[in-house]
Amino acid sequence: MRRLGVTLAALLAWASPALCDRLDVLIEERARTDYGDALPDTGVFDITVKDSLSGDVVTLAEFWMDPQTGRFLANAVLSTGDVQRIGGLALVTVPVPVPARRLLPEEIVTETDLAVAYLPMGRVGNYVVTDPQQVVGKQVRRMLSSGRPIQSQSIIEPLVIDRGDRVDIFFNDGLLALTSPGRALSDAHMGQEVRIVNLVSNKTVTAVATGNGTVEVLR
Repeated sequence: MRRLGVTLAALLAWASPALCDRLDVLIEERARTDYGDALPDTGVFDITVKDSLSGDVVTLAEFWMDPQTGRFLANAVLSTGDVQRIGGLALVTVPVPVPARRLLPEEIVTETDLAVAYLPMGRVGNYVVTDPQQVVGKQVRRMLSSGRPIQSQSIIEPLVIDRGDRVDIFFNDGLLALTSPGRALSDAHMGQEVRIVNLVSNKTVTAVATGNGTVEVLR
């Protein structure tokens, strides 16, 4: 009998994770319906059931949830035919890129500078960057702290011209090509318009930044 008892206990211990996985799947299915269109494509469920089950769960007969808090109540139908009320949390977390180290202004962000953190959906505001590709290659505008979400206002396209820089002004209309030295009156990233003082004529012109220290005056 002792040997049988040990074997039965071992089987229950082995089966328990599978039972929990099945319950999590049932809860996630119902929770996804309640979240609806508010559920992000990259959202991951973190499910916690606070009640101990008295048997195997076959299905959920009823399910109620508050999407704002993730709290749920459900009537679980057991394999015995009994119905048990259970409750818990079905929180949605979203993977977001965060700095793996402190990044200072003017640094260019690389893939190795980033890690991934899972944040509750409610903490991911409209200005939090959720796609790493929108961060890599950008220039830091405001210091980024390690492990903290990155706000879209804190990164910019890399500057190719700084205010006060000496620049080469190019003009080409297909018939005439001219080059003149100038000085930038403001910062500019690639493709951005910038005001330039022509150091030969001392006139101010509007040009487009085309590279490091180069601008082009458009017709």
